[in-house]
Amino acid sequence: MSNPEGEAMAGPAGSAVAGDIDAGILDQMIEIRRHLHRNPELSNREANTQRYLRQMLAGRGIADIRDVAGYGLAVDIVGTGKPSNRKLVIRADIDALPIEEESGVDYASNNPGVMHACGHDAHASMGFAVAAHLHQSRADFGGTVRLIFQPAEEDEPSGGRRVVEEGLLDDVDAAICVHVDPYTPSGKVAVSSGPYTLACDTFDAVVIGEAAHAAKPYEGVDAIAVACSMVGELQKIVSREIDPYDPLVISVTGINGGGAYNVIAGKVALRGTIRSGSDATRERAWRRVRAILEGIATSHGASVELDIHKGEPGVVNDAEMTELIVASAKSCVGADNVLNTPGWTIADDFGYYSQRRPSVYFRLGIRNEEVGSVYPLHHPKFRVDEAALKVGAATLVSAATRFLSAQSD
Repeated sequence: MSNPEGEAMAGPAGSAVAGDIDAGILDQMIEIRRHLHRNPELSNREANTQRYLRQMLAGRGIADIRDVAGYGLAVDIVGTGKPSNRKLVIRADIDALPIEEESGVDYASNNPGVMHACGHDAHASMGFAVAAHLHQSRADFGGTVRLIFQPAEEDEPSGGRRVVEEGLLDDVDAAICVHVDPYTPSGKVAVSSGPYTLACDTFDAVVIGEAAHAAKPYEGVDAIAVACSMVGELQKIVSREIDPYDPLVISVTGINGGGAYNVIAGKVALRGTIRSGSDATRERAWRRVRAILEGIATSHGASVELDIHKGEPGVVNDAEMTELIVASAKSCVGADNVLNTPGWTIADDFGYYSQRRPSVYFRLGIRNEEVGSVYPLHHPKFRVDEAALKVGAATLVSAATRFLSAQSD
């Protein structure tokens, strides 16, 4: 497997990756990843991505390919070996972000202002490798693996929610997904049971004051000043009202108002996100955000219009599914390269899957300074150490075959 971003690796610290995914599939996995990286598409616009993945899967002889969630695909790989009624979902997201790429790779985005800065191109290509390998070796196992190439993980309407609404989890026993992790050394696998990502909600607020001449601010109500007070006070919910062992993040990510040097703004728009680790904290954060914004507005003689939009739930890793990934990863890269790592504060609409079925979300380390894979998710210079991808694919294959063979005697 060639890898201009770095030398191909057998595994962390030179260890061999277990599994029998053939070199042709692994090479094609990298080709697919680079094609997707070069041609990224935003959430709910992944028409070309959908078409390309369908073509690549069909080229491997896979016929049972259907459209799901608007611009996604689902593929059922049915084993013809020892009979098993077990059915497993593996999710791979496929959408990109509205970011201008600055990574410097030869296959950088051809779509201005759009970039695979979260590794979904890597997830989709690993999903392809798993599908191709399992289809090729379907005589070796029984049961079914459903690969879901899911659109719109990054934006509403959520692809994860649509997957659930379309019944794709109704007939399955469990679900797995992998996410690349630029904080973990390349080729290592990180996972733990329990809460693993945070729930994600967003809010929009309009602060309504009264415009005035900039030389006479006392004749109006400065919506910018009111909004600035709101931004500062919102941070105190986290720092002064919430147990630090109960995750909560509140970030104001946009402020827009004013338009002239000599006019006091009469209206300002705020937007932001609320990330929470429990239902109780989620509900409390909603109440406190509303109370603080309305209280500050009133105290300044202004008013505020607030809309809070409920987003995806947090991912909760099932204990047995977590042990499945631990065992599978150990068989691929050895126990020293499998880390018991707590969850992170990002959100992922795989939470809709984990609400419905026993699930596990694990992280694949891609951090490698030698190839520049050091930037965080959603950064314009984000890179993926491609040498790690075969570890992710092998771990998924091992987990799938172990899951299907369990309780099938």
